[in-house]
Amino acid sequence: MDKKKLLILFGPPAVGKMTVGKELSALTGMKLFHNHMTIELVIQFFEFGTPAFSRLVSTFRRMIAEEVAQSDLPGLIFTYVWALDQQSDRLFLQSLAAIFRQAGSEIYYVELQAALKERLVRNKTAFRLSQKPTKRDVTWSEKHLLELEAKYQMNSTGDLAVDGHYLKLDNTHLSPMAAAQHIKAHFGW
Repeated sequence: MDKKKLLILFGPPAVGKMTVGKELSALTGMKLFHNHMTIELVIQFFEFGTPAFSRLVSTFRRMIAEEVAQSDLPGLIFTYVWALDQQSDRLFLQSLAAIFRQAGSEIYYVELQAALKERLVRNKTAFRLSQKPTKRDVTWSEKHLLELEAKYQMNSTGDLAVDGHYLKLDNTHLSPMAAAQHIKAHFGW
């Protein structure tokens, strides 16, 4: 029997994490846990970025990871906008990986990158807007995407040191299914 897997699928906003993750979930049976699942819940109670918001989002994510790691599910695909220059983001992802590693799981990281012009188009897709209500104000969402792009390092510039298997994939010209098939083949799943 294959080991349970944690796949951390990361990259900048609107790179395609959720759509690639959805296709990869269909190919592998791993459950997709996209980052907005918790954001959309907590934002109904607390403003984005407040201490209560951040604490609850992190707690829910950790609790779901703990339950999946101990379950009979084949694994979890977790999407995340990882600001690579922020130690707090690295520590959070390491803590999620540790939960799965302690349960005997394999850890995988896939970094998606796509041209900014393509990401701005993807920011407005019907599927994205249907799954992420906070992105439906497209003017605000685009402004926020550009602000994050200017403020943080969203993609690595070379090899990224992570505590697991790693793949960097430019999906600018790939469909979500083609990207998912590439990831599956690369890791031999």
